[in-house]
Amino acid sequence: MKKTILLIFLILFGAVTVFMSSSVLFDWFGIRAKEGNYVPGIVWANFVCGILYVVAAYGIMHHQIWARFPLTIALIILILAYIGLFIHINNGGLYETKTIGAMAFRIGVTAIFILVTTKILKK
Repeated sequence: MKKTILLIFLILFGAVTVFMSSSVLFDWFGIRAKEGNYVPGIVWANFVCGILYVVAAYGIMHHQIWARFPLTIALIILILAYIGLFIHINNGGLYETKTIGAMAFRIGVTAIFILVTTKILKK
């Protein structure tokens, strides 16, 4: 049951992340204009992490211990992007305030994914 819930969250979170970030990056459906002052590095990091979430879901579905690896890489990417965001802000770069909270949330969620994945794969 926990495995199914984790898979659903990972697949949905990953798919929505890939869709939204690619929509901003490639200006699909006019979403780029709605995002305001987005930071390209953050959007690219989110795009890559979305793909990594789906890859991890595949590994979990097949009960592969390596499924933690894409999630760990995603967490590292997000932390580095978060640091980059603060450097960008300190250098006077434009950004949306919501990006700071959204990145903190994404880092937390990814850490939880790693913890739950580790617990599920140990069984």
